[in-house]
Amino acid sequence: MRDFAAIDFETANEEPSSVCSVGVVIVRDGEIVDSFYSLIHPEPEYYQWFCQRVHGLGPEDTDDAPVFPDVWDNIAPLIEGLPLVAHNSRFDEGCLKAVFRVYQMDYPDYEFHDTLAASRRHFGCRLPNHQLQTVAAACGYDLVNHHHALADAEACAAIAVKLLQDTDEAL
Repeated sequence: MRDFAAIDFETANEEPSSVCSVGVVIVRDGEIVDSFYSLIHPEPEYYQWFCQRVHGLGPEDTDDAPVFPDVWDNIAPLIEGLPLVAHNSRFDEGCLKAVFRVYQMDYPDYEFHDTLAASRRHFGCRLPNHQLQTVAAACGYDLVNHHHALADAEACAAIAVKLLQDTDEAL
């Protein structure tokens, strides 16, 4: 797998549909060729303090942001035909499916791969944990702005490229 899109969502609250930012990194032939970032007006439209503490976003950041369908109109052509890669893909895939449901959009059954599971297989007990920043460092990538959706998507892309180079197995 040399072509894929790494994706990361941040959420405003405990609802998976409450995506408030998204980062996407396009990888072709093992190289990053494009990226996309956007704030998103969350649905439901409220912020939990613990989410704000993680990513630093609040209503003042997203009150005037576009709604998800408008943001996805920009992303869909970028990722067309590509498998999606995320670190802990259950979270990001769950968010994507939930927000598609909320806006009554047809979900195109995106193929997801998980760098968290791939890291556990590849590194096993050699890492103290398999959190994004830990795995990124083990792969030689310095994740500077953790919990910014684009920075996390870039780290995920770097992890995927490194693991795919180092192993003969798929993610």
